[in-house]
Amino acid sequence: MKPGFELGTTREVTIMVTEDMCPAFDGIVVHRVYSSWSMVHHMELAARKVLVDFLDEDEEGVGAHVSVDHKGPAMVGTEVTVRAELIELRRHRVVCRVTAWDGDRLLGEGKQVQMVYKRSRLDAMLYGSERSDSC
Repeated sequence: MKPGFELGTTREVTIMVTEDMCPAFDGIVVHRVYSSWSMVHHMELAARKVLVDFLDEDEEGVGAHVSVDHKGPAMVGTEVTVRAELIELRRHRVVCRVTAWDGDRLLGEGKQVQMVYKRSRLDAMLYGSERSDSC
């Protein structure tokens, strides 16, 4: 890890809720609001941004856990700010508190965990002895 990766490091993602972010099952939109899975996606993205600038060239982060409580709705057209804050750093484990906001109204909160591995170790875990760049 590069220097400067410290507790309290934060990153944000700001999005506008669009139709494709609404909950849909079998192609049928259930509600015209920000879906839980879209919120989780943006929380994962914000947490990735906390980590990515501090990875050494031979390191990579892998998602290991996410838990989120969806507290309130955001309608299509709402601007949502998703924030991730580094709250725990232990060896290879990176834990972020993640929150989603509509202005000062909390939409969701939870935590996201990433594990940091040497790329060579990760490649061995994922692909065995041969590297595949198909992803």
